[in-house]
Amino acid sequence: MAGARLFVFPAFVLGLTVVSAYVEELDDKFNENRKSEPWLVEFYAPWCEYCKTFEPIWYDVGAELKSLGSPVNVGKLDTTAHSSVLSDFNIRGYPAIILVKGEKSFEYRGPRTKDGIIEFTNRVAGPVVRPLTSAQLFQHVLSRHDLFFLYIGGRSPLKGQYHKVAAEFIIYNYFFSASEEVLPQAVSLQEVPSIAVFKDGTYYLYNEKRDGNLSDWVGRERFRCYFQMDSFTLYQMGETTKLVALAIVDETNPTTESVRYKALMEKVATEYRDHYNTELALPSLIVMNMTIDGYYLPEQKVETMEELLQFLNSVLNGRSKLLGGNGYVRRMKRLYYRTGFASAPFVTCFLLSLPVGLVVMIVWGVCTAVPVDEDKADEGALLATGTRPAASQRKRTEQTSNESKKED
Repeated sequence: MAGARLFVFPAFVLGLTVVSAYVEELDDKFNENRKSEPWLVEFYAPWCEYCKTFEPIWYDVGAELKSLGSPVNVGKLDTTAHSSVLSDFNIRGYPAIILVKGEKSFEYRGPRTKDGIIEFTNRVAGPVVRPLTSAQLFQHVLSRHDLFFLYIGGRSPLKGQYHKVAAEFIIYNYFFSASEEVLPQAVSLQEVPSIAVFKDGTYYLYNEKRDGNLSDWVGRERFRCYFQMDSFTLYQMGETTKLVALAIVDETNPTTESVRYKALMEKVATEYRDHYNTELALPSLIVMNMTIDGYYLPEQKVETMEELLQFLNSVLNGRSKLLGGNGYVRRMKRLYYRTGFASAPFVTCFLLSLPVGLVVMIVWGVCTAVPVDEDKADEGALLATGTRPAASQRKRTEQTSNESKKED
């Protein structure tokens, strides 16, 4: 057994050394060398614990890209030792993953997994808009990607806009172009050129009159209608003006109820997409209460000064509904749900009824008590000792007369 342990440990160290050989440690000279070839760089800090945990994944990324023949070099840079390099990058946290192509840089904002990082690298390192030259290639893309954008047609001003928007959103999604002949007969176009987004088993066409700016439309459509959310995607959706409906279920222990809940949400998300594909209108008016982190929204659109004054006065008078906040009532409600009482109402009622019932009994006993005078109290005391009141009175009288005779 000891020999086996001695054998496994060196093998593990050797494997780690070989994998780490595909990741280059960078220094201040990186700014000079980055323009000649693409680089995928991890910006880290030695004190960052998550950077240490992420290190094996980063080495696997370097080895995988090397085995795939990718032209992208993989490196890591200590920001505390080479702070001069940071002037060209907006580092907001560690580890920061950025792909550098000449003068341009693209930050990865997805899950810190090997597959997610490699897909991001392959997508961003290649052409911004990839041509689909055959129906077979289109079917391959359709089966491989859950969501992608497609420009259909030849040269046009719309194609120029499409390329600009693709460069803006390439860090999130794939962008393709094709001729009308490449598409299957099931795809019906109203006009050519057109732009479509394929997702959720169907497609949606861009209409400038209805959808407005192309960049805004892509920003709204770059998410599937229904999908499993992660923290990174949630923050991305927070950067938009979309309202997000979440179904909270336990994926590790699925139940019939959770499966039904997920199916219900998916059905509503897909079949009622046009009805609920809404967002907060811009510009919007909001009043913030920074002391309790609450806010107020007008019940109707504010267009005149009178309507604005009415809204502000309703906030001051307390007639406008407070949303969010950290007030006492809000905290009690959050505590109620966090402690699990909301899921067990009968247990909650029983626990709350115990102290309430005790207080009621005490108050009832105090209010229904009958006052007792001194004579009745003495009689009660005598009865308790087994002596009758009349006999006690005669005995007391005899004692008094005897004392008087002695004095005489």
